[in-house]
Amino acid sequence: MLSWSLTFLVVALIAAALGFGGLAGAATGIAKILFVFFIVLFLVSLITGRTKV
Repeated sequence: MLSWSLTFLVVALIAAALGFGGLAGAATGIAKILFVFFIVLFLVSLITGRTKV
């Protein structure tokens, strides 16, 4: 999941450098959503891993 977020971030940076504003904005939005989703899943797995003793 983190790799997808980084992939969309790289696509957004390349698109922004080339001047594709709409594509860069869309890729940045997708990267943000995937990154937040990854962080939430990480925290849930961290909490559930600690409670199973």
